[in-house]
Amino acid sequence: MKKLFLCACLLLECVAASAAQDHTQIGNVVAAFVRQQTAALPGKVSYKINGIDQRITLSECAKLEAFLPTGSQLIGKTAIGVRCNESNGWSIFVPVQIRISLNLLVSTRQLPSGHILQKGDIAGQTTETSQAGGLTDPKQALGKLLRYGIAAGQVLREDMLRLPYNVTQGQAVQLDVQGSGFSIRSGGVALNNAGEGQTVQIRTSSGRVISGVAKASGVVEVKP
Repeated sequence: MKKLFLCACLLLECVAASAAQDHTQIGNVVAAFVRQQTAALPGKVSYKINGIDQRITLSECAKLEAFLPTGSQLIGKTAIGVRCNESNGWSIFVPVQIRISLNLLVSTRQLPSGHILQKGDIAGQTTETSQAGGLTDPKQALGKLLRYGIAAGQVLREDMLRLPYNVTQGQAVQLDVQGSGFSIRSGGVALNNAGEGQTVQIRTSSGRVISGVAKASGVVEVKP
């Protein structure tokens, strides 16, 4: 009787073990998700999936689904969720390190705040990064002004740059009002800074405040 009981216990342990979800399969689901979601990203993507704690036991599931948790992103140190879409399902978050190797724009020398970028100021450099936001096309940087000084070799990001102001706050500007079959020019004072193509508020000589679009230096186009 004792031997029969032991055999029954061993059988139950085997059934329980076979019903446990394979951690390797979860990792495979995560890997497939990362490859799919990063396929359209520029550059070469590499990733490392951290092993799941072996002490975590999950019930076996035939319907596994990977997802990106709210607030996570597919770069740097992140986490990919895997859920079981069955009754009494479960979910787990798997740590992943995602890096992208691509040709980013970097500064060729130390540059001061307010400097307008020219061709000789930037160069392409293959860089492995785990942060988003690096610029890749010189058209994204040339002619723009640095918001603050940067060191040589620093990766350029959009938040470092702005368009040079064509109109500055308090500047006397020329209003160019274009309508169907007529054109009127008058004067006003800019109430904010604006680069070419940006909206600027203008106070006219009569005290009225109107909106226009900054064009050439000191010229604002207004639609009637």
